Amino acid sequence: MQKAVSITEQPVSVSVPVGYSFTLRCRAQGHTSLQYQWFCQYQSDCHLIPGATNQDLPITAEQTQLYTCRVNDLHRNVVFSDWVKVEVHQCVARGVPPQLWRGEPVIVLNPSEQWVEVGQPLQLQCAAMGVPAPSYQWYRNGNLLEQQKRKKLRITHTKASDSGTYLCCASNSHGERWSNAVDVHVGTCGSGKFFATDKIALLVGNNCYQHHPNLLAPVRDVFELSRLLEHLDFQVVSLLDLNKAEMATAVTIFYYAGHGYEHLGRNYMVPVDAPQPYAPENCISVQRILQKMQQRQTALNIILLDTCRKWYNPGCALSQVQPLEPWGNTVYGYSTSEDAEAYELQDGEFSSGIFMKYLKKHILQEKKVTHMLEDVLEDIGRDPLVTGKQVMEIKHTLKEARSLTDPICPSRAATEHRRHSKELPSRTVTFPCGLRVELRFLRLFSNLMFVCARPQPPLAHITEPQLLLQLAGTDAVAMQRENSLEHVETLLSLVYKREELDCVLQLCALQKMQTDVVLQLNLHYIQPSTKQKTCESLQTTLQKSLLRQFFSWRSDSQPDSQQAPACTGSVCLQDALTLSTDPKGQGPLSAGSGHSLPSSSPSNFSSEPEENDESDLGKLCLALLQTGPGQDRP
Repeated sequence: MQKAVSITEQPVSVSVPVGYSFTLRCRAQGHTSLQYQWFCQYQSDCHLIPGATNQDLPITAEQTQLYTCRVNDLHRNVVFSDWVKVEVHQCVARGVPPQLWRGEPVIVLNPSEQWVEVGQPLQLQCAAMGVPAPSYQWYRNGNLLEQQKRKKLRITHTKASDSGTYLCCASNSHGERWSNAVDVHVGTCGSGKFFATDKIALLVGNNCYQHHPNLLAPVRDVFELSRLLEHLDFQVVSLLDLNKAEMATAVTIFYYAGHGYEHLGRNYMVPVDAPQPYAPENCISVQRILQKMQQRQTALNIILLDTCRKWYNPGCALSQVQPLEPWGNTVYGYSTSEDAEAYELQDGEFSSGIFMKYLKKHILQEKKVTHMLEDVLEDIGRDPLVTGKQVMEIKHTLKEARSLTDPICPSRAATEHRRHSKELPSRTVTFPCGLRVELRFLRLFSNLMFVCARPQPPLAHITEPQLLLQLAGTDAVAMQRENSLEHVETLLSLVYKREELDCVLQLCALQKMQTDVVLQLNLHYIQPSTKQKTCESLQTTLQKSLLRQFFSWRSDSQPDSQQAPACTGSVCLQDALTLSTDPKGQGPLSAGSGHSLPSSSPSNFSSEPEENDESDLGKLCLALLQTGPGQDRP
């Protein structure tokens, strides 16, 4: 017996970037005229879409949602289409999908290499865009894995035979695309080779002091060190110019560049708001930082102190710090010997510490960390500019042959959501004349970024377009003027293409943002028909919550205190002594200002939306089938 109403064309699931426009289609046949009504479901909320009463539902993708269409005839016979998923990727690489995209699969998330202990779970992820949404098939060593047909490959209890090379094929009716091939190593983490469960570095560079000489080297040194640590799979957060309260909040595992001193074996970091003269209570104790590391049961702690070890205020008492626990696996690298000074090398706009000059040379070496530091020590000892003035010193309680290059073994910590993205999603604004402008957010440090405005292909009815990007609001302008850093834009060209930097605005001290930031764009152009100069303006708002996630350093995958993560980090203090060189590479040593720092990248947007629980879909279908055509909600 023929059904009163039957679906002849089901809607299909899609996987698209945010802002992409497309249409869901549903077709049905019946004995009378038919009525259509579309529903959508986001998280646990399912509701009718007002006005969505046609066979076709046009959508501009904003967030991942589920959709279904109810069809009924004049006799109240009802049928529902299949549930379909509109998967929306919030952050994809530039140029993805290609301009003439026809819906073929495009890989947006590749699996990554994994080290797993025998018996522990393994998870690999792949994600692709496509219209219709791609299906997935995993392979190991070229062999099809019959049970692995989802974007996440999961093996609950790994065996040694699960080692091998994995890759995933994403396919739909328009074709297929293959992910990168990655190696999976299944063994015993710690047998023969050491592993880390996570590697975290918080880099702080104090540059602009309120009551002390400003430094030059922290900006460049922190910038370069963070890029090297990211190469070693560290999650890096880099922060500039913190006061005492901000430094106290940020105390975990980190590299520090700025003023510092040593007093009776204690080392101190000087915040930008420390008075002159300063006392221990105005500063941050390095020993207190090490206590924080020990509380987290880190497997390797590296304290690199690139600072003068002199104390100029002998009347002050030591700060109160509890004795350190005898955990071992702590390494101290002092850039200079006790009661001596550390020097910087002048290099054009920026300076670099002598210690940092040689640390950058050796830090990527795959060798025991103390051996790596010994190579740095020997190079400093051979430098004629500091002969008889600066000699590095190493102390350690290293019990194991640990290295900064130790790979991450993900089975001991919840590293599924480990974040790598360094940019907020770009956004596009449109002026009244029709010109579209893309706003990109370029990060050098976790609390300093640049907003870049780039016009899209010019329109025929305007000529000589010129963009000006500025902040709206006197308070925001005053704060940025007070905290802005000179010469930092020079570092942009080391990371980003020159054509991206035509119209940029520096946003610094993001940790101080208390309100949303309003950007104003002014467009000046000439109308060819009248030769008249015209100016248009518009404003767009950056929410402070988005800005602050640049320097939120807490990992979603942070293991609890019982899991003993093998985190690695470094603390470096540098003081205000400058080493100037003449063209021959030699020159006088002099007291002065100079210090630099590197970029960071902690937070990361997942490019893959959450998967829906299929059991929940079944419940929704049942609820909607119980809904009559006159009802708005199940």
